[in-house]
Order: sequence, then structure tokens, then C-alpha cells
Amino acid sequence: MSTTSLPAPDRSPRLREALLAAAFTADGLLDLLGAPAYAALARSETVPALRATRGDSPLDTLVRLFLLQRPVPYERARAALPLDECVEDGWVIRAGEEVRAAVDVRPYSGPEGQDWFIVSDLGCAVGGAGGIGSHEEGVVLGVGGASSTLAGITVRTPVASALDLGTGSGIQALHAAQHAIRVTATDLNPRALAFARLTLALSGAAPADLREGSLFEPVGTETYDLIVSNPPFVISPGARLTYRDGGMGGDDLCRTLVQQAGDRLNEGGYAHFLANWQHVEGEEWQDRLRSWVPRDCDAWVVQREVQDITQYAELWLRDSGDHRTDPAEYAARYDAWLDEFEARKTKGVGFGWITLRKSAAAADGNPSVVIEEWPHPVEQPLGAVVKDHFARQDYLRTHDDAALLADHFTLAPEVMQEQVGLPGAEDPEHVVLRQNRGMRRATKVDAVGAGFAGVCDGTLPAGRILDAIAQLMNEDPVLLRDRTPQAIRLLVEEGFLEPVGEA
Repeated sequence: MSTTSLPAPDRSPRLREALLAAAFTADGLLDLLGAPAYAALARSETVPALRATRGDSPLDTLVRLFLLQRPVPYERARAALPLDECVEDGWVIRAGEEVRAAVDVRPYSGPEGQDWFIVSDLGCAVGGAGGIGSHEEGVVLGVGGASSTLAGITVRTPVASALDLGTGSGIQALHAAQHAIRVTATDLNPRALAFARLTLALSGAAPADLREGSLFEPVGTETYDLIVSNPPFVISPGARLTYRDGGMGGDDLCRTLVQQAGDRLNEGGYAHFLANWQHVEGEEWQDRLRSWVPRDCDAWVVQREVQDITQYAELWLRDSGDHRTDPAEYAARYDAWLDEFEARKTKGVGFGWITLRKSAAAADGNPSVVIEEWPHPVEQPLGAVVKDHFARQDYLRTHDDAALLADHFTLAPEVMQEQVGLPGAEDPEHVVLRQNRGMRRATKVDAVGAGFAGVCDGTLPAGRILDAIAQLMNEDPVLLRDRTPQAIRLLVEEGFLEPVGEA
């Protein structure tokens, strides 16, 4: 299908009205299908949803038409849609007395409950009737787990300008349009730009400035307050599939994006990326990522998962449907992946998030670069958590130990204390502080750290609290003041303690 045969967005408000009138929304789908069938659809299992849509309501018709991608009778389609317009504009195709969808239209709930619609190629919406697999070059996928992750970690403050690099079906541009005055969206694939235009129009969002091209080339030297990208980060032999394969060797595409982002950010601006990176023999992966960070940016890199090279190759061979091809062809492609990794001395591949913030302190030679592994469950959205992380880094690098002990702190909301030890023991073996929100971190603390955190309510400076603890524990207060600031810094850095200044 060429871009010229995609639907026209001009009359999408009329189609949007019809979809909303039929309750073709995320909430409406859950009510109609029920939780089990709704969850099964996300696994590309359609039988439960087909059974749940045997009625003749407009919502039954729309689910079968756009989500399950089954032909529906013409009269039923006409009762659910402004059908003549939809046929003329290319949203649906009439074949005799039946109508079938020309594109996948998927309800999506915005962060404040907005009713949005993501438009993509048929069979290419994650969790759609076709699922992921057997994709051809140039197809455009709908929203999936990676897209939702990126949207969730993005800092959502009002900005003048935002760039969605590699927009795909437009989900990140749609999010950015809610808090950016101007949104630019780029993609190497012209079909993706056409789909992004449809997603924005059908969701009732303002149009974006859509530009075709690779990486930062379409925007030249323009700068932005926010950059987001879910790039084609898969490390593969060749660039067979545009939606996932970057066309550069190894993790060079992700490295290039990150390294060049600093020059495109305004002061204080954020850049958020999903990325893969190689774990190479004889090299620490943290050092590899540290070398990517622009000199004028702070960074927070979180590795969420690591796969060995066989797991990684098998994952993406299944993604493209190669496991369903001729066994000899599958084996040859598998072999090519392993050849690629062997040539690059790659022993594993990491996946995670990279956030940059343009910072005057970093440009002056005092950057904050935090690179960590955190495979544990988190609570999305994390945009506010990301913003707070960088604010805490600013605080810590401007406060020496003396300033830290003179300041006041409060325990962050929903932090719980756990005591771990043998049953009946007089004292616990250790104490754990655990967050129930955000990154959901847990950290061991000693008796001093536990006592300090427990009484931090903002009323007393840290030094006074330590003096009181020293008296209770019969310790030298000077020695306690000397050794404790490092522990306080860690609790602040990880978000267990919040500085509140002087009372």
C-alpha cells in the first residue's frame, strides 16, 4: 500500500464523533469484551473477542471491523459509521454487501482519560488481530509496550517545542501535543508520517510539523525543549525491517542519537530514548554508555533487561515471523545474527531507558551521570520521578557535607520500614527502607540510618538529629557527623529523603 492510498484525514472529526458515539473507546472495549477477552486480545488471541461481539450494536460492529479485522455487513457498517465518507476517504473498503477495514484503528486512553485513536497498518497493532510477525518492509506498527514505556518516562512539563524522532504511528507526538506549543515529528518512512497525521487528526489533537528523513537530518540545527525517540534500536545483521532495524552496525544508531541530542536541546531541556546496547567482551557496559553522554548534559541510564545473544536473536526472529518460514531459511538467518555478534565480540544485549538533561553544570565540567541496573517492577508513569531525580542531583552537587547537615529533610511519602531477622531475635539483622511508588526502590540501612529517616519531619536540621542519636546510642557525635553524610546522600539520591531547606 502506498502513502497515497492511505485514508484522508480531512473529515476525521466526523469519524471520531461516530466512534465516540458508539463507545469505541478503551473503557467501552473493556465493558463490552470483559477483562479476560480484553487481555486475550492483547496476546493476539481473537476467539474470546469474536464470541463477545456476536451482537449487532455499533460497538460490536466497530470492534469486528477495526480490531478483529473481519468483514461486516454493509448495513451494519452504515449504522455505525458515516459510511459513504469513510469509503470515499479510504478508512474502509466496500466489497459487495460487505465492508472491511483499510487500516487498524485502536482506541487508546490518554494520561488524563482522553479518548485517542492510534492508526496503523492492518495486522500491525500490537495485540491486534494479526499480532506481530511476518511484517514487510515499510509497515507501520501501532502502539505497544515500548511506546507506552517511553510515554510513561517522559517529563510532562509545558514546553514551547518538542521533537518526536522516528514517530511511527504518532503516539509520542500525540502525547507531546498535550503540553508542547509546537510539535515536530520525523520519520525515515513516509508511510509513518501519513499514519502519524491520521492518529493526531482522529484523536482530535493539533497537527504536527511532519518531516521525512533520518535521525536529526530533517531538523538541521533547530533546538527543542523536549526530544523523545523510540528508534529502530534492534541490533541486527542488516536493515531488513525499517520499523525495528536501524541500518547501522551494532548499537551505533542509539549511540549516534544520544551523542547528537545535546546539540539539539535547549538549556534545561530533556531527551528521552529507548535503546539497546551491546555487552562486549573486555568492556564494562556502564563505561560504554557513559561514553555516549554529551559533555553538556546530565544523564540517567536505567538498564531494565539483559539477554544473551541467542535469546536476543530468537526474540527478533519470532518478531518478524521467521520462525514460521522454511527451517533452512530460519537457520541461515539465525546464523547471520550469531555471526554479527561474534564479529563484534558481543556477549549480550541490554535494553533500557536513557534520559538526558541539558545542564550548565555539566557544561562547566560537573555533570551528573547515573548509570544503573534496575530490572524490578516500577510504577508508571515515571515522568515526575525522572524530573525529581535530576532535581535531587542538582541539590547534591551544590551541597557539601556541612550544608547537608545544616539542612532539613522529610521522609518521602509511602516509604515503609521492614525489619529482617530471625524470629524471636532481640534485634533485627538489618533494616530495609522500601518505596511503594515510582521506582519502588529498597535499600538497607543501619540503626543510625533507620533512626535518622524515622524522625525526619522537617523540623530539625540533620546535624541536630544525629547529635540526638549519638546521645541515645552512646556514640561520639563528632564521629557520627563525619561518617553519616554519605548515607544521607544515598537516601536523598534514591528518593527516600526529600530536602526541605531550613525550617
